[in-house]
Amino acid sequence: MAKASKPRRGSLAFSPRVRARRPYPRIRSWPESEEVRLQGFVGYKAGMTQVFMIDDRKTSLTSGQEIAVPATVIEVPPVFVCGIRLYGKDPKGLRALTEVWVKDLPKELARKIKLPKKYDSNRALEKAQKLIEANQVVEITAIVSSQPWKANVPKKKPELMEVRVGGKSVQERWEYGKSLLGKEVRVSEVFKEGEYVDVSAITKGKGFQGPVKRWGIKILPRKTRKGRRQVGSIGPWTPARIMWTVPMAGQMGYHQRTEYNKRILKIGDDGKEVTPRGGFLRYGPIRSDYVVLAGSVPGPTKRLVHLRQAIRPKTAEISTPTITHISTVSQQGV
Repeated sequence: MAKASKPRRGSLAFSPRVRARRPYPRIRSWPESEEVRLQGFVGYKAGMTQVFMIDDRKTSLTSGQEIAVPATVIEVPPVFVCGIRLYGKDPKGLRALTEVWVKDLPKELARKIKLPKKYDSNRALEKAQKLIEANQVVEITAIVSSQPWKANVPKKKPELMEVRVGGKSVQERWEYGKSLLGKEVRVSEVFKEGEYVDVSAITKGKGFQGPVKRWGIKILPRKTRKGRRQVGSIGPWTPARIMWTVPMAGQMGYHQRTEYNKRILKIGDDGKEVTPRGGFLRYGPIRSDYVVLAGSVPGPTKRLVHLRQAIRPKTAEISTPTITHISTVSQQGV
């Protein structure tokens, strides 16, 4: 008789599967980069389309031929650099030493934080410079604010997040960070076409779901007592407790997820080039800068998406894709 094999149903990855704390992701790690630039950017998911391009993968069976690629369009209005944060070494990791904020912050930021009435930015710059000269600083990040009112998003409250400043030395990164204070940064100053990025977002929430939908367990036979869409047993007598590995009902969706190595096919500033007739479903037309990424992206329409420089990039050389056509067929069913 053949050996019975019954692998468990559903992956235990990302457990416990609880709701995200906020509707936009938190980036906990950044790649090392010698290029002086911001290593991340944010935008809003508009929808998907179809891109026709020349296959430039040398080992592909369709190399040199025109292929159709499913792609995601993300609207990326400029971000405003509100401040710079300096980090030093700590026995437990990194510790924030000081911050330098812009003296005149945008009034829309008052919806997110309490704006200071009196702030001496020059004094903060002097303190930060002393820390730099004392070699106490090991990490520098830019505090950036999104500007959803410049995109087709019905939202007034901006998001605040930290983006690492890349560069060879701390002094070089500090000088670049100071040059960005109080300025708007566009996506074309951060990424380029053909580059690979990591995409982080909060997935579509599905609420409280049972174990069949949440974990994919088997539906019990017809004559099963007390229900069929549940586990047969939640555990043995010994150990006399419920193991955390037992598939149970609970929250499904609305989790932070990261997808690696998404290729940037196109960066543009004219939304008419990619907006389908009648606009994207549940989003509308693109009004600001946009990025076209190959493949799908986590999250529903209008969800904030964080693009990060690839932390484990592919070894292939970066080349600009040759796009022959971008579909703008109506998505309204007409």
